[in-house]
Amino acid sequence: MHAPTHQIRAAHTDTTLTVYQAYAPHLGAPAARDGRFPPAWKRERMTWIKPSFLWMMYRCGWATKAGQETVLAIEITREGFDRALREACLSHYKPGVHADRAAWKASLREAPARVQWDPERDLHLNPLPYRSLQLGLSGPASRAYADEWTVAIRDVTPLARRIHGLLRSGEAEAARTLLPVETPYPSGPLEHLRTGATVSPG
Repeated sequence: MHAPTHQIRAAHTDTTLTVYQAYAPHLGAPAARDGRFPPAWKRERMTWIKPSFLWMMYRCGWATKAGQETVLAIEITREGFDRALREACLSHYKPGVHADRAAWKASLREAPARVQWDPERDLHLNPLPYRSLQLGLSGPASRAYADEWTVAIRDVTPLARRIHGLLRSGEAEAARTLLPVETPYPSGPLEHLRTGATVSPG
């Protein structure tokens, strides 16, 4: 059974959802230690959160890229995540969703969140024919993410390195068993964007 082209897949519970980000150690280490983002984390900047572990591995090169050596699993409230989705705009212009390009640009300026769909990745980080969500948060959404929605922060860099090591040793199946379990997440809050995303039931 093929996955829908646009679908949110994530590790989630009844009340929380896990997203991933990668940082330099001077930011990532204190965040994991204290379970919250440190004051040095710039709350006024746009930050992109990713529910897909493998897309994060693609982005940070299994925690080898400069400035992305510490991979964090951030557990946030579903309430906050859904709110961001409801208030989000698309990161690109889409006829039928926006009246025209000027309307799209206005929504970019005003919306506190942006939705972007990028090719999902397989275990070897090759692109798949369906897409993975990236959610950009700015302004009030970025501050709420850091100081209100975050429930827990874990350093999953050792997990990333262990999986990568198994892959390099040719032990793909052993590596696969270590991947976080990500299942379809209700896409109802995205319905206003009409991106073609499949709405998963409750």
